[in-house]
Amino acid sequence: MKLSVDLNADLGEGSGHDAELFELITSANIATGFHAGDSDTMHAAISGAMQHGVAVGAHPSFFDRENFGRKELKVSDEEVFDAVAYQLGIFQAIASAVGVRPNHVKPHGALYNMAVRNGNLADAIARAIESVDPKLILFAPDNTELARAGEAHGLQVAPEIFADRNYLNDGWLVPRTRPDALLHDPKEAAQRVLRMLREGKVRSVEGRDVDVRGETICVHGDTPGAVEFVRELRTQLESEGVKISAPRRE
Repeated sequence: MKLSVDLNADLGEGSGHDAELFELITSANIATGFHAGDSDTMHAAISGAMQHGVAVGAHPSFFDRENFGRKELKVSDEEVFDAVAYQLGIFQAIASAVGVRPNHVKPHGALYNMAVRNGNLADAIARAIESVDPKLILFAPDNTELARAGEAHGLQVAPEIFADRNYLNDGWLVPRTRPDALLHDPKEAAQRVLRMLREGKVRSVEGRDVDVRGETICVHGDTPGAVEFVRELRTQLESEGVKISAPRRE
C-alpha cells in the first residue's frame, strides 16, 4: 500500500527560519496574532507559502502573547468561539488579498490541548470554523473531543500525529514541562512515524504501545534545529516510499 502523509509546521511565529521550512513542508499553520504574529507576518507567511506551493491554515490561539499561548486559561465556550472566529476572519481576509484560499485550521498550544479533552471548548472551535468556512479541514488528534466535535459539525478532519513530541500511555503528548517532552533525533522520529502510519501504533515513554492514526505530521518550527530535523525526517520518509502531500479540501 502506498503511504501518503502531510507534513505541517507552525510558522509566522518569529522563529527566523520560515523560508527554509517552506521548502520542506506541505502545510503551514500560520499564527493569527493572538499568541504571535500580526497582519504583516501573516501576509508574509501566506505569500511565502504560495511561492513554495505549500497549503496554508490558520493557527488560532488564546489571546496570551506573554506565554506564547501555551498557558491553560479559564475561558467560557463563547469566548473561545468569538476568539477563533475573529482570528479566522482576519486570516481569511489577508489570504484572500494575497490570492490564496486557506486549506485548514489547527488550534495552537493550550487551546489545542484543552480542546482535545474538553468537549465544550472543542464544540466552540468547530462551530467557529463552520461559521467562517465549513470547507476548512480541522487538524486534530484522532479519537479526541476536538476530532469528534469537528465531525459532529460536518467538518473534514485530518488526524494529526507528532514527529518531535513523545507520547504518554493515554495517547496524549508528554507535557513540555518535562525533560522528555521532545524527540530530537530525526532518524528515530522517522522510524516512529513510519510505524504510526503502517501499524497505527506508537510506543509511549512508559513503554506501552498506544493506538494512533495520522494523515498529517506536525513538526514544531520553533524547536532548536527544526530545519535540520524536518529535512532529515522528510528524506527518511521519502526513502521509504512515503508520498508527502497536503490534504485536499473536499
